[in-house]
Amino acid sequence: MTVSIKDVARAAGVSPATVSRVLGNGPVSAALREQVEAAIRATGYRPNLSARRLRSQHSQTIGLVVADIRNPFFTSVARAVETVAYDAGMRVILCNTDEDPAREAMYLRLMQEERVTGLIFAPTRVGADTLRRQPVDVPAVLIDRTGPAGLFDAVVLDNRGAAQALVDHLVERGYRRIGGLFGATSSTGLERQEGYLAAMARHGLTPAVRFVPPQAEVSEPAVRDWLGQADRPEALVTSNSLLLAGAVRVARGLGLRIPADLALAGFDNEPWTGLVDPGLTVIEQPTEEMGRQAMQLLFDRLHQPDAAVRTVVLSGRCVLRDSTAARSAVTASAVAASAS
Repeated sequence: MTVSIKDVARAAGVSPATVSRVLGNGPVSAALREQVEAAIRATGYRPNLSARRLRSQHSQTIGLVVADIRNPFFTSVARAVETVAYDAGMRVILCNTDEDPAREAMYLRLMQEERVTGLIFAPTRVGADTLRRQPVDVPAVLIDRTGPAGLFDAVVLDNRGAAQALVDHLVERGYRRIGGLFGATSSTGLERQEGYLAAMARHGLTPAVRFVPPQAEVSEPAVRDWLGQADRPEALVTSNSLLLAGAVRVARGLGLRIPADLALAGFDNEPWTGLVDPGLTVIEQPTEEMGRQAMQLLFDRLHQPDAAVRTVVLSGRCVLRDSTAARSAVTASAVAASAS
């Protein structure tokens, strides 16, 4: 049976209004507060949070909608957001869209129904287009991905510059047939593809691009077909850690040696990328900083709703490992191995 404020008031011997003041941290004496709190414990009363939100301007809750919680990038970002929110006395509702626009739209409706204080959101490309037509009516900050220009604050990586840095590194190491493997559902994948194409054009090289969905069961067969061809790339740039892990699995399944048969480079310096043999060259993203910056932008927006929209662009760090060893060294090693 549901316990109401009236039941608590009856058990405490006070009015329902007094119970409401205690629940809302209103002005009551210490003795009366202790009396009401004892009645709350005795009756097992649980506040109706939804009703309380309807009576208050803010829920002190941050909505965090991420694209794929399996991606360690978003796990790290979520932890940073939660830490800042906790320090500010706020809660976080975490929702995972799995890059599905239908789930994304449902969670955005949920956040508005829950009257969250603010929203941090990593939209799909479909979701970004939806925001252009129907912006959410709560303060929102986009993270990792861009949206409609001038509508939302955002924290992103310099994706084009980071992808160019990987291509430049591979060219410097002697690779020429460099492929690009990019996620098909986000602006991040598109921006990294643009950086890859710009660098390939600058070096006078012919690009080879594949866009794949985020699900491994769909993307890995397509990658296997590509890498199983005789004219496969000498090197491959992948646009996130899930695609990088998939490329490693596919290469090993095909019996390709890294980097002798296929050099690999990608994004996100996850612990496993330095533990596999050979270690993988990656762009390390400042994930914790991205989460903190997103929360700061949201706090600023809450305090200054009419301030100019801002985009914070952070830089990644290229972590060089043996998966992109110099082409000449790899060739010499292979020749020596065959001679022995």
